[in-house]
Formats: sequence, C-alpha cells, structure tokens
Amino acid sequence: MGSTTATGTAPSTGELMEQVAAVGAAYFQDFAAAAARHGLNSSQAKALKAVLEPVPMRALAGRLGCDASNVTGIVDRLEALGYAHREAAAADRRVKIVTITDDGRTVLDRIRDDMTRARQAFDSLDAEQRTALSRLCQQVLPLLRP
Repeated sequence: MGSTTATGTAPSTGELMEQVAAVGAAYFQDFAAAAARHGLNSSQAKALKAVLEPVPMRALAGRLGCDASNVTGIVDRLEALGYAHREAAAADRRVKIVTITDDGRTVLDRIRDDMTRARQAFDSLDAEQRTALSRLCQQVLPLLRP
C-alpha cells in the first residue's frame, strides 16, 4: 500500500480532507437511507448509536451536535417506538438518562446490516487494507474529537 497518488506525489492535507469528507458523506447518506427504511430519520438513528451506553440528555445533545431542546423530540420518538427509554439519574433526579432498549439494539443492527453501499465498499478491501485503514482511523480520530 503506497503513500503516493497515481502521479507519484503524496496528496496534500487539503486533498485528504476532501477525500475523507466525501467518504464520510457517502457513508452518512447510506446510513440515513437505511435508517429511513426502518422508520427513523438520521438524527434518531444517530441518537440510538449514541445511547448504546446510558447517556444524560444534555450529553446526548452534545454528541448529536444539536440543542438540548431538539433532543427531547428525538428521544420522545425513540421512546414511542420502544427503542429507548429515559429515567431520572440516581444522583440527581433532575438529570434524565437515556438508554437503548433491546428493540433499539435490534433496529440499530438492522440499519447497519442494511447499509449495502458501505458494506460493499468496505468488503472490497483486503485484510491488509482493512488493517491499514483501521490504524489510520485510530490515529486520526482522537485528534478530531473535541
């Protein structure tokens, strides 16, 4: 696996940023389409991913990059579908904790399984490429997180 492009030069940081953005956008489009096929919008499906471990409502808003008032509607919908539930935190009853349910885990697994374009793209990589991509993601992701 070389470190240069077809022209023999390494891509610039800007070029890499654009390529990663394009991959991320295509992945997100596939995720959103799969979520829609399971009756969820992308924000609701992202929220399910974010509450695989119990999360306070305010922290969930931060993870989703939205206002806390928007999270209420998202969680209301997930609760109505039986995919998540919220309860008061033991230490502070004013804090609401959101947790995924077994049904929520099932639908999230189905959404992941239904992401056919992303699966085809990553299935096209051999073991060495997968390992290299995983290492690169592990190196870059901590630097991108707040």
